[in-house]
Amino acid sequence: MQLKFRDATVKDVAVIAALQNAAAGALTARFGAGHWSSLVTERGATLAQRHARVRVGRSGKRILTVLRLATKKPWAIDVSYFTPVKRPVYLTGMAVSVAHQGQGLGGQALEDACAIARSWPADAIRLDAYDSPAGAGDFYRKCGFKERGRVEYRGDPLVYYEFLL
Repeated sequence: MQLKFRDATVKDVAVIAALQNAAAGALTARFGAGHWSSLVTERGATLAQRHARVRVGRSGKRILTVLRLATKKPWAIDVSYFTPVKRPVYLTGMAVSVAHQGQGLGGQALEDACAIARSWPADAIRLDAYDSPAGAGDFYRKCGFKERGRVEYRGDPLVYYEFLL
């Protein structure tokens, strides 16, 4: 299945929140409760659009992927672990429809994220993933992201990844 990507709008907020909450519920059912179990409100999904570029991947009218790209560093990122670049962007809040996981849609969403980041222009995409079975580290490595460090932030073990553009 080939997705089409666009920037999210306020009209997408309910669907984005539902998709992210379903993904969190599936992770919780599979791996138990953890930070990944946090739910998103529609208000939170609206605020995300003010502070980041939110991208959705669609098949027809159905939104199947969502992610956020921002130039502002997230609180859990320590830049000393990453390759020094002038213009990094940070990928946060990525989710794929539970019913469509494992079909390559997440990889397509990351390809779109790279294209968007290059157009800003940015020099790298940075992110963190949980260092646990619920984390997506294997997925990011498969998509070409390089591990840059392992840290613990507020009791959560994290792995830092980057993709140089």
